[in-house]
Amino acid sequence: MTNTGLRVASLENDSAQAAMIRAIVNGAGHECVTFTDGRRMLLTLRKVTFDLLLLDWDVPQVSGLEVLHWVRTHLDPRVPVMFVARRQAEADIVAALAAGADDYMVKPIRPVELSARIQALLRRVYPDTRQRYDDRLTWGRYAFDIVTHHATRDGAVVPLTPKEFELALLMFRHANRVVPREHMVTAVWGREFSPMSRTIDTHISRVRNKLGLWDENGVRVVPVYTYGYRLELLDDGSARDAAAQVAPAGAGRKKRHPKVPFPEQQIE
Repeated sequence: MTNTGLRVASLENDSAQAAMIRAIVNGAGHECVTFTDGRRMLLTLRKVTFDLLLLDWDVPQVSGLEVLHWVRTHLDPRVPVMFVARRQAEADIVAALAAGADDYMVKPIRPVELSARIQALLRRVYPDTRQRYDDRLTWGRYAFDIVTHHATRDGAVVPLTPKEFELALLMFRHANRVVPREHMVTAVWGREFSPMSRTIDTHISRVRNKLGLWDENGVRVVPVYTYGYRLELLDDGSARDAAAQVAPAGAGRKKRHPKVPFPEQQIE
């Protein structure tokens, strides 16, 4: 992954189209992970966090629209989704947008236009995109120096071990979004143990206590049972400015969508 990019997941079963999308995303400075069928994408989305989803409609196993329904029902509603599909009927485009898609591009793919749409969507949804991978990141009362691996609260250095620093930084970079346990293992420990290991909970507890991640400091760590953790930036006092940095447009959006027509246990 580039040191300035975001993580993009692409659902596309045509190898040539997938390669083109990947080249466009990489060329814009972002990482692109390609999925050739909807079921495989859903399996991964339960474990790994992405910053943008690009969906084709007509793909094997589970369609792009069904993936969108699942995403809007189960994941953070602020995760942006763009369709890149051949379907061009007005009814299909309206159906995708009504289901929660943020943009819709009709194929054939026009590289310059797709790149511009992706960048515009990311800027709108993640106004803090530029600072996500800068050397020094700041959220309200908290700051992280990527070079020295120093974390501070109100300007005072908080001693953290290397793993605690990486875990805290991961949580702040994904503030207000659930970070799956498996993604924590991959990003911080490199899959050295099971995602259900108590090591994660122990480190979360240490980070919370050392940094003072409590309501009075404008932040809160919320466990999501068996799935992961969410670091919430509270809308009060010193947290207000920080929340504005990471809360994408449409953060309050709540939609009701039909359930994907297959049992959830099939994608576990």
